[in-house]
Amino acid sequence: MIEINNISKYFGNVKAIENVSFNVSNGEIVGYVGLNGAGKTTTIRVAVGVLPPDSGDVSIDGFSITRDKRKASEKIGWVPELPIFETDFKALDYFVYLAGYYGLSSSEAKKMGKEMLERFGLENALNMKLSAFSQGMKKRFALAVSMINDPPNFIFDEVLNGLDPQGIAFFRDMAVDFKKRKKAILFSSHILGEVQNIADRVVFIHKGKVIGSYKVDEIINTVKPSIVIKLDKIDDNTVNLLEKYGKVSKQGEYVVISSPSVSSGEVVKVLVEKGLNVLEIKYEERSLEDFFFSLLKSRGE
Repeated sequence: MIEINNISKYFGNVKAIENVSFNVSNGEIVGYVGLNGAGKTTTIRVAVGVLPPDSGDVSIDGFSITRDKRKASEKIGWVPELPIFETDFKALDYFVYLAGYYGLSSSEAKKMGKEMLERFGLENALNMKLSAFSQGMKKRFALAVSMINDPPNFIFDEVLNGLDPQGIAFFRDMAVDFKKRKKAILFSSHILGEVQNIADRVVFIHKGKVIGSYKVDEIINTVKPSIVIKLDKIDDNTVNLLEKYGKVSKQGEYVVISSPSVSSGEVVKVLVEKGLNVLEIKYEERSLEDFFFSLLKSRGE
């Protein structure tokens, strides 16, 4: 379990994060989202012990990252946004080198390295120097390395950056597997559509402060699709006619049907049959991004 408790971090007079608090339970996938510069990476760097907090603390399975960093660090697998490696090493050799820090023998590490790198789609790059890796390949290699000691918690910073669609699908499957194994998974991303497809819960951060935490089911129920219609006239009879197809509201010269039970084509057909002149109609799928910006709007941002 990852418990982030009122952490704050300043760089000089610049506030990076302030009183950030949220938990990630065992068997839960939490997406951490916000605009660039919102404080996601700073939060994660504090959570894994790379940066000391100015106040607050982070607990990993009950171990404080500030007071018992070694034990806390043993409980986390971490992948930074931009993994940095000794690029003159070949991939398998470097995996074996890093595995040595976890007490694995050379033969054990080599066997694991081959299995892990093949699992992460790097089977043709075992003897390739890391300097020749693309950003996506480096990210896959970092994911493999983070699993050497099979930790119970994982923290990923902008893990989807640099991954192709196949890589994103692989991460999604991996996160689901971790969830089944009761691991706690925290990942930050600005690719909001993918967060919605992977996470159980989403924590929003803006200007260094957490502004909300919502289950994905709550978000989906809020950002339901709608049909937006522009007519030459909108009266109560028209509204009453459309209410059988969903929740109807008037927005200026438009009428909006939220969570429609029929297609936009069916709505047009009904309106035309009633002699109404349809000037414009569109079907809008709303997303996590819409939810995020509506959240900012509600705060006057």
